[in-house]
Amino acid sequence: MRALIAALLLAMVGPSLAAEIVVTDGDTLKLDGTIYRLDGIDAPEIDQTCLDQSGDVWACGVTARDRLSAYIGNRAVRCEDKGPDPDYKHRRIGICSIESEATTLNEWLVREGWAIKFEPYARGRFAAAEADARENRRGLWKGCFAEPRDLRRWNLNGARLIGGGCQAGHENRTRDKLFRVDSAMPPGCPIKAKLALRAVGYEGIYHLPGCGSYRRLKRTNRWFCSEEDASAAGFRKALTCR
Repeated sequence: MRALIAALLLAMVGPSLAAEIVVTDGDTLKLDGTIYRLDGIDAPEIDQTCLDQSGDVWACGVTARDRLSAYIGNRAVRCEDKGPDPDYKHRRIGICSIESEATTLNEWLVREGWAIKFEPYARGRFAAAEADARENRRGLWKGCFAEPRDLRRWNLNGARLIGGGCQAGHENRTRDKLFRVDSAMPPGCPIKAKLALRAVGYEGIYHLPGCGSYRRLKRTNRWFCSEEDASAAGFRKALTCR
């Protein structure tokens, strides 16, 4: 009888607890095969670097992903599907939370300083959480960083620098540190990409490890974990990739 009861309980909780969760970056996760971008927030890109309180470069994009993954742990996650991502067709927009917790992952990331509010999509929802993280210098706010949208656009000259560690009068030097063409490959993200005007209709060109041009490309603007991500960011495959 006890074995039967245990089996029934396992059957009831199984689907929720068995959900496969993969955190791909600080504001994106895959839940049972569906990719969700967390609504209203913007976390560092996986290849993004920031400055710490001492002015040293650190891999903030990888850290943001790892902090979210560690926070979730083995706990079950539910996502409210808010529809397709208008910019990345293979993703959905989601409001996600850990089972039985009132605070969403969206808000937790902003409150802990691993993401910023992403207006106009946030619609003011995370203003208080961001102000608290900024005032207490949590996560990214302890140092200096560029908004992720500026990195995606490679807006070197116009990027807004934010964080308690930003030094007035050193903006150009700081931007050179944050927009690097020699950054290390993030773990599991071997695809190189370079901005290129000759890539008409695209931001630039991406190169797979098997491409003939891969080794020759030394000045890498971006790193991607998949071809889908590179394509969604506006890069086309190198012609040497066959």
